[in-house]
Amino acid sequence: MSSDRRRRLLVSWSGGKDSALALAAIAAEPDVAIVGLLTSVTIGYDRVSIHGVRRQLLEAQAEALRLPLTEILIEPECTNEAYEVAFLDATKRACVRYGDVDGIVFGDLFLEDVRRYRERLLAGTGLAAVFPLWGEPTDVLADRCLSSGIEARLVCVDTTQLPGSFIGRAYDRALLADLPPGVDPCGERGEFHTFAHAGPMFRRPVPFRAGEVVTRDGFVFADLLP
Repeated sequence: MSSDRRRRLLVSWSGGKDSALALAAIAAEPDVAIVGLLTSVTIGYDRVSIHGVRRQLLEAQAEALRLPLTEILIEPECTNEAYEVAFLDATKRACVRYGDVDGIVFGDLFLEDVRRYRERLLAGTGLAAVFPLWGEPTDVLADRCLSSGIEARLVCVDTTQLPGSFIGRAYDRALLADLPPGVDPCGERGEFHTFAHAGPMFRRPVPFRAGEVVTRDGFVFADLLP
């Protein structure tokens, strides 16, 4: 990368609050230009992988953020090997689409094995793995999320770690106060996943309404409707 231009970065965008925090943090750096979002979408379901958020709402987020979206298209029950092929294909498409790209931003907080996996996946691509939130205490990050104006809702709960009754709740100080001991306030161990619908990077809130609640394979999902 030439020293006389800004770093051009993609953001790995799950649609949740940590993605929104990471985007806001990296966008505040003066030497950075965010060129687009990169999101896993499950073919057939047309939903964000793991989070279960509808593609229409993902597209509405991208439009509200004024950032183009590149999808990592994966099959249901996708193997890790198939995911890696799809991920690398999507990054290649993004690099062709946006021109020079220097790296990918991830919203990971403290899981060392996840960070090493991301770095290994990008090894040899010429893209750097960037972790703007890494190592910050998650209670501090949770407070920053709320103080910055990011608004999110719980769309997936792992019932082995958190009661399903938390599904659909707003991510706010009342929710943080109600979390059982041992549950990470940012859900970094997969206790819950969120849908961010407003915040400092959004030019306007993403409208949605609550749909049905579905239980599948030990997870509870709140279906949000555009």
